[in-house]
Amino acid sequence: MNFTITGSLGNISKPLAATLIAAGHHVTIISSNAAKAKEIEALGATAAIGSVEDVAFLTAAFSDKDAIYTMVPPNFGASNIREFISSVGEKYAAAIQASGVKRVVNLSSIGAHLDGGTGPISGLHDVEQTYSKLDGVAVKHLRPAFFYTNFYGNVDMIKHAGILGSNYSAETPLVLVHPKDIAAAAAEELQHDFTGKVVRYVASDESTAAGVAGVLGAAIGKPELLWVEFNDEDALGGMLQAGLPEVMAKSYVEMGDATRSRKLYEHYFNHKPSSFGKVKLEDFAKEFAKAF
Repeated sequence: MNFTITGSLGNISKPLAATLIAAGHHVTIISSNAAKAKEIEALGATAAIGSVEDVAFLTAAFSDKDAIYTMVPPNFGASNIREFISSVGEKYAAAIQASGVKRVVNLSSIGAHLDGGTGPISGLHDVEQTYSKLDGVAVKHLRPAFFYTNFYGNVDMIKHAGILGSNYSAETPLVLVHPKDIAAAAAEELQHDFTGKVVRYVASDESTAAGVAGVLGAAIGKPELLWVEFNDEDALGGMLQAGLPEVMAKSYVEMGDATRSRKLYEHYFNHKPSSFGKVKLEDFAKEFAKAF
């Protein structure tokens, strides 16, 4: 089969491409960075260098493919995060329709059932709505949980403050996922037929904020590591001090508030997947300890 995947050689797209290539499929990888071309080709894929905001480029990259995988790349310089994500989704949709591709696996997010109040996830809600209008195109929206790898951003907090925390309490339920498990789900869906517009949740494990602190703390030799809840103002200040752009920091605070209120995960808990991915919290803790 012949696939195009977006996301360059990121934490999901690279293992996804490797899985598809190992299964004997032809894979084209879209990247905006020409310097990635050699690495893409070394993986056994074809490099398509261009912008996800260029509909003509996308149309050419999607044409004559059995299925495609779409994800909106991060843009920390965007003045309006939701607007940027939504706009890229519209360009993807235009290229999908123009190219004639009939099956799409799209990276969305847990919480994408909500129209607003979820930070950057609001833009992914818009993408799902845009794709719902695609005529004659089957779409499988993958809604992964909270990425384990986000905790790498808390290494300095742990080292300098001796705590782990955010703007939600230690008792808050967290649904967690490893990028490799997302890649495995995407590979499975791309290689099988599906119809309609369907949502699939992808999760590796479930815990609480305190549970995460306990497992990660034990792995790094800090069994006393506690989860601390910050108010929104302190959470924002910490992210700004860490160098995040204000627009992005405010967006993450809003996402934290949606986690705190439990509304982010409400649809997931009513539509849980029948099985979890392979990488459990304790497995990721070993990866975290090596990086720490």
